[in-house]
Amino acid sequence: MRKGFTRHPQEDAPATHVKNYITPNGLQRLKDEHRFLLTRERPAVVEVVAWAASNGDRSENADYQYGKRRLRQIDGRIRFLTKRIEAAEVVDPEAKRAGHAATRAFFGATVRYANAAGVERAVSIVGTDEVDLNRNHISWVSPLGRALTKSAAGDSVVLQLPGGAENLTVLEVCYERIAVEPFREPPGSEASAKRLARRRSPDAGVK
Repeated sequence: MRKGFTRHPQEDAPATHVKNYITPNGLQRLKDEHRFLLTRERPAVVEVVAWAASNGDRSENADYQYGKRRLRQIDGRIRFLTKRIEAAEVVDPEAKRAGHAATRAFFGATVRYANAAGVERAVSIVGTDEVDLNRNHISWVSPLGRALTKSAAGDSVVLQLPGGAENLTVLEVCYERIAVEPFREPPGSEASAKRLARRRSPDAGVK
């Protein structure tokens, strides 16, 4: 049983009460992960658990115990993803906008702003499932996301932080493609380990 891929499920509750605003690429990533867990990772772990159970005393069988725990994690993540996908409200950043919707910052906008010291930064406002600080993708419900919402070039906004307020000047608001990191099959997953084992098998491809 491989232990390199362990992702704890997130809380289910938020997805059932609010709309999940998300970009098309972000929704695709959720769907790809959901499909992988449901059709590949879970069946692979079930197979290992069944094999471990056949080896004797389950109470002292580490593979069995870990496998059962991993199945609970996978099932929790599948439930979470299902709810997030069902609640998805897709907003395409590249869709044509008119009037204030084209010049003010709403979901999907990329905003360039400067702080009081003149330091500039550009961020893209995305869904809670798409936050990626390495790509400057911030959530629409984050303090910065809320502060920038409805702003336009030339506006001054106040960012409320635990350490105090910070004044920001909006320099530019535009709508363009937001490159969301796609879902990639985790190298430590059980499904990946099985596929690698098949590739290394001397009988691979022999019927």
